[in-house]
Amino acid sequence: MSEDATNTLLASAEQISASIANYLDSIKSTITKSTKSGPFFGKVRLIEQLKSVDPKVLKDAFETQWKSLISNAPEADKEPKKEKKEKKETKKEAEKKETETEESAEGEKKDRFEARFLESAVNSEALLEQHKEATGGKVRTRFPPEPNGFLHIGHAKAMNLSFGYAQEEGGDTYLRYDDTNPEKEEQIYFDSIKEMVLWLGFTPKWVTYTSDYFDQMYECAIKLIKKGLAYMDFSTKEAIKAQRDNRTDSPYRNTSVEENLKLFEHMRRGYFEEGKAVLRVKIDMQHDNPNMRDFIAYRIKYAPHPHVGDKWCIYPSYDFSHCLVDSMENITHSLCTLEFEIRRDSYYWLLQALDMYRPKVYEFSRLNVTGALLSKRKILALKNKNVIRGFDDPRVMTLAGLRRRGYTPEAIRSFCKDVGVTRNANQIPNERLEQSLRTDLDGKVDRAFCVTDPLRIELINYPADKVESLPAPNHPVHADRGTRMLPFSKILYIEKSDFRLQDDKTYYGLAPNKEVGLRFGYNITCKEVVNKPDGSISHLLCEVDLTKSRKPKGHIHWLAQPRPGVDPIKCKVFFYDDLFVKGANPEGDSGALESSLNPDSLVEYPNAFVDPIFHDAEKSKVFEKYQFERLGYFVVDSDSKQGDLIFNRSVSLKVDKLLK
Repeated sequence: MSEDATNTLLASAEQISASIANYLDSIKSTITKSTKSGPFFGKVRLIEQLKSVDPKVLKDAFETQWKSLISNAPEADKEPKKEKKEKKETKKEAEKKETETEESAEGEKKDRFEARFLESAVNSEALLEQHKEATGGKVRTRFPPEPNGFLHIGHAKAMNLSFGYAQEEGGDTYLRYDDTNPEKEEQIYFDSIKEMVLWLGFTPKWVTYTSDYFDQMYECAIKLIKKGLAYMDFSTKEAIKAQRDNRTDSPYRNTSVEENLKLFEHMRRGYFEEGKAVLRVKIDMQHDNPNMRDFIAYRIKYAPHPHVGDKWCIYPSYDFSHCLVDSMENITHSLCTLEFEIRRDSYYWLLQALDMYRPKVYEFSRLNVTGALLSKRKILALKNKNVIRGFDDPRVMTLAGLRRRGYTPEAIRSFCKDVGVTRNANQIPNERLEQSLRTDLDGKVDRAFCVTDPLRIELINYPADKVESLPAPNHPVHADRGTRMLPFSKILYIEKSDFRLQDDKTYYGLAPNKEVGLRFGYNITCKEVVNKPDGSISHLLCEVDLTKSRKPKGHIHWLAQPRPGVDPIKCKVFFYDDLFVKGANPEGDSGALESSLNPDSLVEYPNAFVDPIFHDAEKSKVFEKYQFERLGYFVVDSDSKQGDLIFNRSVSLKVDKLLK
């Protein structure tokens, strides 16, 4: 064997030994003389630098160090003897418990968030101690949206996970605005994000901004340059992309530390034009992960920042800032969606290079709901073309839109919990979200009557000057909700769809010479149809049976004039359906976006009548919710006001048919 080959083997053996020693040192405090080695050897085999090592060689090196570790480990606590039968069950339970609580490479207990291991993610004892001192051993999570748009249903899942997990563990959560792109960030987004977080029922322990840490991040960049791990690059944007794609070095990669420090200071002072210079980290241009190929840490933007003003003209990238702020805020669990999984390597590389605390990172699948349009850019395009009214249009699944549609925080949180957390890609039917809302609203909201498309009825055998009041329960189950009084008079209104000229055995509505029941009222029989000059129906002449001597086939809802010549309360009612036709993929092909719009996504009823309870201003406050009997669940729209009531249908009833 040549001398060079021998040196290579020796170096490899040293590297193997050092990697194993580093790992065993991180978990030694949990080891007793009775601890089994198997699970820990499995962890060693996952260390990136050791994956290509011959398993037998690796096993021998591991066992040597393991024996030394065990020989110096304390005795395990003795437990009292148990009966033989119980001992067998206890052993099985103990093995399960050992699997669940096995110490991970970070020196922390396993939890539900287990993902790809990297040796660079291992914290030293000193870092763990500092972290524990800062947190008191409590879980810390963060919800870090970029304030360049409105939150949507996918953010609800992320919030539910980050806030929910911290709450379960008795920990705390940051709301952190990831504000590193001043050109796209506006105060309206900052305000809306906080409003939606609070509306969804989550209270952050702290509200912070990534820009709060710009000074510390700048010092981190200086430190990297001094360590030879960052350099100024004057290549074009296209050239940098080509370098990373082709795994070729930048011509500026080997600039001296002194020169890079000087140029970075010039960049900070605004000596260079926007787009002419960037700061790149110096990692590994040959890495399989493109995010490890010298990603950009700082770029120039001559734009005022909505939070820090014009103090800076250089701004850190997401890849540079995200992990640093996580570490500075002592986040224990950095939870994000799977598209960020590629950034795991660079996340830990940067923290290791700066010897900073490394949080546990876990990536989960995005929440994809069928037919949902979540893209900020595409929503804005539809808004600009007046296809939708804005980011809070009830047909888009922004949280503002869902609130306006009538969704409750409880229904959304329940839906997110029902969907669960997984790393597997999934497509959740919209019907599951709708059912979460029905389940939540059914027991909560009062009932009321609304006639969306009125057909006038004149009762030919009822006095013209008489008005009586009929009681109707506010809820069919909860009698404690009380009753409301419905005026009943000679002139009343029913839905046009509740009358047909031709009757059949499957139809439960009104028809010529057919009797039908008025819900919480009397029975009526159609005696004559009065037509307009064009042949369309003007109104119906009916007889009322005040004794209800016969049981009708069906019951319909209605509203009557509260006084002769005075119609019920007028309102507008909007029925919403999916914004896109069934099977469309609005998050996919942009070219097909408008061609796949559902022409019936919004149906307006501008001349509807509504229950007399809405004379009470308290009943018609924005976002108050009701079940309009036989029609579905409705909410008072945000554009509504007294004298001009607007209701949005949130969701249909579970079974959308005539009540029997």
